[in-house]
Amino acid sequence: MAVLVTGGAGYIGSAFVEQLLAAGGDVVVLDDLSRGHRGAVDPDATFYEGRTGDRALVARIAREHGVDACVHFAALAYVGESVTEPARYYDNNFTQAQVLCEALLEAGVKRIVFSSTCATYGVPQEIPIPETHPQQPINPYGWSKLFVERMLEDFDRAYGLGFVALRYFNAAGATARRGEDHDPETHLIPLALAAAAGRRPRLAVFGTDYPTPDGTAIRDYIHIEDLGEAHLLALRHLREGGDSEYLNLGNGTGYSVLEVIEATRKVTGLDVPFENAPRREGDPARLVGDARRAREILGWEPKRPALEDIIRSAWEWQNAHPRGYEG
Repeated sequence: MAVLVTGGAGYIGSAFVEQLLAAGGDVVVLDDLSRGHRGAVDPDATFYEGRTGDRALVARIAREHGVDACVHFAALAYVGESVTEPARYYDNNFTQAQVLCEALLEAGVKRIVFSSTCATYGVPQEIPIPETHPQQPINPYGWSKLFVERMLEDFDRAYGLGFVALRYFNAAGATARRGEDHDPETHLIPLALAAAAGRRPRLAVFGTDYPTPDGTAIRDYIHIEDLGEAHLLALRHLREGGDSEYLNLGNGTGYSVLEVIEATRKVTGLDVPFENAPRREGDPARLVGDARRAREILGWEPKRPALEDIIRSAWEWQNAHPRGYEG
């Protein structure tokens, strides 16, 4: 049986496809390439260019390839852009997901692993954040993901669509062959590496007056290979008849912006020029996840939790791919 991976040409999705193939899976990738890269798709995966909301295409893929499960990564994921273009986010992230789920059910596919986000929690009321934390997103991106979570719960109850919704914290790092190639880039680690390499003049540190030890915001970074392994375990959980679940994925350890800069200096041996900038609206002081339930239910354990190891993998990928997937 095959697994349909939507968004499999993107950063996290392409790394997961690599892992799924290595585990012996039969993989079909569906991606519209609006944010992904054709060169990121493993040549051993079958590729279709198209939208997740193309009902006829999804049904044909499921039928022709014997799909028994879907891993749904495809989404727009820029918080700021979601504020200025909410209609685009609700259409792509929610409406397209609804059509995808309907098409899967019509084709007899009743298992889906969903790429969700800690942005569904909004401003944290406790740290580390458990799955029982109230969900009150502060931007359309977070709401679009939360809407999908609620839909999945209703579809499970009404139609038997089993799901695992994995709420990521900060995905980071790279495999030997797949890494971050975003335009524009908004993630701290690749931006810090670009500043160290001289590919950008300096890094902006947004906020130096947070109630944290060094005044900069703290985040929970998790290696994409650890994320991928959690998805493999979630697939196995569903195939073995496990219940639908909402699970956090994080290391449970937070690092400040200045700590990331210092770790980048150690890994690269280069200076990381930066400048202080005002806080960005809606940025919480700390975002750290409690992932104990993923450990209990899936048997998942991060194998690459050290910040320097995460940064080193991203640095090695950037050096091997200075023009991203273009060269």
